Amino acid sequence: MDPILANIFSIIVLVISVVIHEVAHGAVANSLGDPTAKFAGRLTLNPFKHLDWFGSLALPLFLVLTTGIGFGYAKPVPINPFNFRDQKYGMVKVALAGIGANLALALVFGLLLRLSLSLTVPVNPNLNDLLAIIVGMNLWLAIFNLMPIPPLDGSHVLFAFLPRSQEDFKVFLQRYGFIFFLIFIFYFSSIISPIVNFLARLIIGGPL
Repeated sequence: MDPILANIFSIIVLVISVVIHEVAHGAVANSLGDPTAKFAGRLTLNPFKHLDWFGSLALPLFLVLTTGIGFGYAKPVPINPFNFRDQKYGMVKVALAGIGANLALALVFGLLLRLSLSLTVPVNPNLNDLLAIIVGMNLWLAIFNLMPIPPLDGSHVLFAFLPRSQEDFKVFLQRYGFIFFLIFIFYFSSIISPIVNFLARLIIGGPL
């Protein structure tokens, strides 16, 4: 596939994937008793309700062109965890919902790619390239968001299981999380690629 088209498609896939990620957060929060996202009109797949012009467009374009990393974010859906019926693990469920949505997308389109690669009839290679981008992008988003660094979803999972004696550590991470987040993107995000390739092998039978 032409590199320019691949980059354009990667950004489109990224925007759609992060929107679905955020809607999943809001939908699970609503199911747990918090209708904040619903009342804010954020339980919709309309991207214009979710786009952050820096995080959804400028940052992904910059990263794709300079590092090849497909990362971005949408405006977080508003959530009030005090409304949750499950006060202990409500935020964990909401956090994992977004990750689960990306894994589900990767699985569905990965199985389609696996089927396409197994067909004996010729398939347009551009179609396989597009499917591979969808799979890779969503696996990358899922694994990246599992990292226990604020504001990523993995931090909510970590905080839910930290003992009260580690409250100072939690406050420290929340205060300086965005700095660690930027350091991770530019210096340590390469550790995600082997995990993504491992999962891709399981789904499609080979690396992306």
